[in-house]
This record gives sequence, C-alpha cells and structure tokens, in this order.
Amino acid sequence: MDFQEFLQYVPKIIEASLPSFDAHVKMAPLDRVESLKNIDIEGKNPRVAAVMMLFYPKNDATHLVLIVRNSYKGVHSAQIAFPGGKYELEDQNFAETALRETHEELGIHPDKIEILKPFTELYIPPSNFMVYPFLGISKEELVFTPQLSEVADIIELPLSLFLDDALVVNTNLSTSYADNISIPAFKIEEHIVWGATAMMLSELKEILKEVFEE
Repeated sequence: MDFQEFLQYVPKIIEASLPSFDAHVKMAPLDRVESLKNIDIEGKNPRVAAVMMLFYPKNDATHLVLIVRNSYKGVHSAQIAFPGGKYELEDQNFAETALRETHEELGIHPDKIEILKPFTELYIPPSNFMVYPFLGISKEELVFTPQLSEVADIIELPLSLFLDDALVVNTNLSTSYADNISIPAFKIEEHIVWGATAMMLSELKEILKEVFEE
C-alpha cells in the first residue's frame, strides 16, 4: 500500500477498538491459551517491557520493521521481535520505553516517530514479562543502524505482504517449555514468527483489515 494512502487511514486506526485477547489467541500455541485465561499475572510480579510496531515509507510503499534478535542464553534467543525492551526507572511511561529502545536498537531518534496508540498488553510466561506494544509511524524513509550486540538482522516487511493470509502457517517447533509442538506462526521469507510477536501481529493485522475494509 502506498504510504500516503496509508496515512489517510490513520484517524480510523486510532479510533478502532482493539480485539485484544480474541486476536492474541489466534496465534497462541494451544497449550498457552488455557494458561493465559487462568493465570494469576499479578501474583507473578512480572517484569515490564514495551515494544514499537513502527510503520514507515520505503520507496513510497508502507513497511513494518521487525528485528532478528542475536543468539544468547535466554528464552527469546534468535527470535523475531519488534524493537523494544525493558522498562527503566528513568522512563516516564511505557511509550517512552518503546521509543528509547527503538532508538537504541535501530538508531531511530524518538523525534522521528509519532505514536498513534497503545495496543493490548501481553503476558509472556516463559520470561515472566508483561509487554506493552505501541503503534507508531515515521513519515520519512528511515536508515536503520542496528545495535550489533542486540540485533542480528532487520526485516522490512511490506504492509501488502503482512496482510496476505498466506503468511499464516502451522509449524512444529521445539521451544523453551516444550519439544516438537504444533504452533501457528507467520512465515516471512525464511523466518518463522511465533509466540508473543505473532500474537501482537495478529491484533495489529485484525485492526488494519477492519479499517481498510470499511
């Protein structure tokens, strides 16, 4: 989709109601669905993080940026994610966390990003994080400078491809909590996007499809 056309939909995107849990569960591993319904999140005292779902123009077409995390000793090693990270005490709010982490990981200054709205927070049991996603746009073409200690690669996903239902697949993976389980995922080129990022992408996709089809 042409970026100028995308901008015309921004007011409707801002006003749209979030599908929340109903969208998340469509891309959740089956064993995760029941646990998310019944889990006592407050009792878990989760750590807090925020991520940025950032749209921007590239060759006049609308794109969404994702990152490939470096390999490390942790449950999210080498996974596909949105730019983002842990809330720090100096952050005034979770939106500032998302902006700061996007700057650190991708080199995009907060002044270049307009936050449109928060999306539904999501609890991640394996790492005990509550993640707050924010939808943002940049109205100029971006030059990314990845933080090499955190980011192994950058995925610039065209909006037209993201909206293609053919991206959604079922695949078998071994995770930090189970071996060879069937999970729903987005297949983007050679990358399999699953878990929390896929669940957040699901809510984003539902909002956009609803707005574009009005």
